[in-house]
Amino acid sequence: MSRINEAVHEIHHLDAMASREGRINRIHPLSKLLVTVWYITFTMSFPVYEPGGIFGMILYPAVTMRAGGISAVRSIRKLKPVLLLVCAVGIANPFFDRAVLFRAGPLPVTGGMISMATLMLKGAFAVLASYLLILTTSMESICYALRLLHVPKIMVTMVLLIYRYVIVLLKEAERISQAYSMRAPDQKGIHYRAWGTLLGQLMLRSIDRAQTVYESMLLRGFDGSFRLSKKQKMDRRSAVYLAGWLGIVVLLRYVSVFKLAGSLLE
Repeated sequence: MSRINEAVHEIHHLDAMASREGRINRIHPLSKLLVTVWYITFTMSFPVYEPGGIFGMILYPAVTMRAGGISAVRSIRKLKPVLLLVCAVGIANPFFDRAVLFRAGPLPVTGGMISMATLMLKGAFAVLASYLLILTTSMESICYALRLLHVPKIMVTMVLLIYRYVIVLLKEAERISQAYSMRAPDQKGIHYRAWGTLLGQLMLRSIDRAQTVYESMLLRGFDGSFRLSKKQKMDRRSAVYLAGWLGIVVLLRYVSVFKLAGSLLE
């Protein structure tokens, strides 16, 4: 399976997971969206030289995976390229901040090491929380929640259309790639001299396809906004979910769970 086909398969998998009838899936999308934004905001607010407290933030993704029947191993494997990119953000810190804060046996621990670990954890938790939101909530429901928050209609429509038709773009790129490989069977990959021509062909085909799609949408009564086929009301369970996680995230931010547990065990 080519990388493009793998990407298409992963998008279909996300849609299938989001359309399930699980406990997390039945929570109102606005509650899940607000909790995710709240969680990411407080996760990013941890000081870079205090990595101990941020470990407690693993509670939210762990509980969500458990309640939603989501495989942690598969999630990390699928997010590996993004996680590696996020972790690379702070990889240079140990070379610039060499002040020794303490020693772990014979090993000196510098401020750069601490800040690197903190930045990596922040990025990993933020990416994982966003991925769990998409796994448990369809894109239509997320866009519906954005409209409830009065996000401009044009922005929400653009997000929804990009998500819906990215598969069409990927399949078009796959056809171009296959046509090139048939004309150059002994060549591995696409030669760099052909990149510009093939990208131009992809752009032209995308413009033609976009025009066709837009005309079809107009014939079906599109007026610049989307309508959710099944609107969901904010029930008591969703309200409790929202209020509960908002409070738990604040508690995890200002109370070090591991230090508290250690002091109780002494």
